[in-house]
Amino acid sequence: MLDQYERDGYSIFRNVIDADLIAEASAHVDWLAKRHPDVRTEQLGHIYLRDDPFWIRLISDDRLLDIAEMFIGPNIALFASHYISKPPFTGQTVLWHQDSAFWPLEPMEVVTLWLAVDHSTPENGCVRVVPGSHTREIAAMRPNTEKDNVLGHEIACDVDEADAVDIVLRPGDVEVHHPNIIHGSNANVSPHRRCGLTLRYIPTSTRILGEEQPYPSALWLRGDLGVNSYQPVPVFDPARHFPFRDSAAWS
Repeated sequence: MLDQYERDGYSIFRNVIDADLIAEASAHVDWLAKRHPDVRTEQLGHIYLRDDPFWIRLISDDRLLDIAEMFIGPNIALFASHYISKPPFTGQTVLWHQDSAFWPLEPMEVVTLWLAVDHSTPENGCVRVVPGSHTREIAAMRPNTEKDNVLGHEIACDVDEADAVDIVLRPGDVEVHHPNIIHGSNANVSPHRRCGLTLRYIPTSTRILGEEQPYPSALWLRGDLGVNSYQPVPVFDPARHFPFRDSAAWS
């Protein structure tokens, strides 16, 4: 896995999260969509998750942290995370980009885990990567609002579609990618939802430079506390929060 990551900028781990937890994550997305009906489900980010015990239970799962540790070491924090849930037929495209062009991190030591909540296929808009592009310089970004898309920006250089690889995943699979890799995804033109949870893990030695401190989605998860301040872990309240199996541990 590490050899492929170093060579191609990504790797895939199969059957990481069990079906029961994935079913809860899927129900969580539906619950969030009902609570925020004016928000596109591609945009269910940390603004809507920061006071959410189930989200913290999911992003702190040891199976995910063990994968992250392979790439960034034993001292782990969360920088950011969000669901990108593309509804059937109308799910937006994600234009070609490099994550590191957006992130206020110093140094840019970070790894993304993309947890498949649904089956992710070319028909419903799976992630696409350009293998080896993580070795290139960070390119500028330019606005693009002419095409309906998630980010509103795209990379300011040409990308040869023939170089791209489709990342086909089953629920519970995890794709890992480098912050510099060029990637994106097509629109969902299928009758099936395509939902994934992105998880941006950093070593606790990486400083988050955002104006708001603690950063809204900064959470300490494993090892030394490091250089950042972190958000408190919310206490589960059945009147306000998504109900889940392990909620008693967060009460």
